[in-house]
Amino acid sequence: MKHVDEYRDSAAIAAALEHIRRMCSRRWVIMDVCGGQTHALLKHGLESALEESLELLHGPGCPVCVTPAAVLDAATTLSLTPGVALCSFGDMLRVPGSGGSLLQARARGGDVRTVYSPLDAVALAAKQPDREIVFLAVGFETTAPATALAILQARELGLQNFSVLAHHVCVEPAMRQIAADPVGRVQAFLAAGHVCTVTGYETYHAFVHDTGLPVVVTGFEPVDLLRGLSVCIDLLETERADVVNAYDRCARPEGNPHARRLIESVFQVADVPWRGLGVIPSGGLAIRPAFSAYDARRRFGLDTTNTNEPESECQAGAVLTGRIKPPACPLFGTTCTPDTPAGAPMVSSEGACAAYFAYALSGEVTDA
Repeated sequence: MKHVDEYRDSAAIAAALEHIRRMCSRRWVIMDVCGGQTHALLKHGLESALEESLELLHGPGCPVCVTPAAVLDAATTLSLTPGVALCSFGDMLRVPGSGGSLLQARARGGDVRTVYSPLDAVALAAKQPDREIVFLAVGFETTAPATALAILQARELGLQNFSVLAHHVCVEPAMRQIAADPVGRVQAFLAAGHVCTVTGYETYHAFVHDTGLPVVVTGFEPVDLLRGLSVCIDLLETERADVVNAYDRCARPEGNPHARRLIESVFQVADVPWRGLGVIPSGGLAIRPAFSAYDARRRFGLDTTNTNEPESECQAGAVLTGRIKPPACPLFGTTCTPDTPAGAPMVSSEGACAAYFAYALSGEVTDA
């Protein structure tokens, strides 16, 4: 693993780190809400390098991690139903539901297929008209346009055997819930730059007004993260609650209008459960009634409203809300590893537990 001083821009990185250290009059608490940012902060040694100046918390920025067990159980049931094939991305197969994972369902004879795009599932439905093809769609607003496009294409093709089990979630409502946590300590947020490329960041102005917490839109490379942190600290040190775009090469205030229109044409905002956080008002997207023929919940009579999670010592909920860091969980690194995950944050390539496990041995990880 490369440390920050081994990059080709090592002088600039070192200067940025020193600048941030000098800026801090106290140890501020900043949360990133994107799993990609979490991994970059740990992989490149930034969290360790700034440990004495900043406390970095890692939020629920992993859509795989926040998919409830009830949704995974419904997907498992579908995969084991004769005549049904359940399609999903590979990172969903090992996430545990209350009755096991999709990978385990496949071992029991379930028809579970890995696809790289929801359009792959549409193509499969066209090739196999006698089989029901269900796509398990998860993700933030970044992946919702592709799901919407798949549903629109299925309708255009007149497919009668394609549907979507959708659990798309929205980032900003989850940030609101974390900000309202009476025991929460977050003082500023690094917003997910890739989400803002789709949604824009205009809605964060209301968030900042309501919470009094600064929001800085940030990318994923070391220089992006250091720039975002520097802007965050400047806002905190000068007692300014504002929205700043530190990812201006990609993110725009209005986002991507075409992608937003796709989402709005097929989905509507809904109250949805997040694993570890409970039901979040306006926290996700539901398929509109006009497209109910493509809604697997309606087609198969599925109930995914149960918010009870499997009994476990796993502290995934506390990790996802920044109350603890992964090493504080009693299962971390012992009974819970990437090979034997007890919770979704250890399964996903964007999960905070997986990030800490991957980089802990290098000495780059510190406890909260």
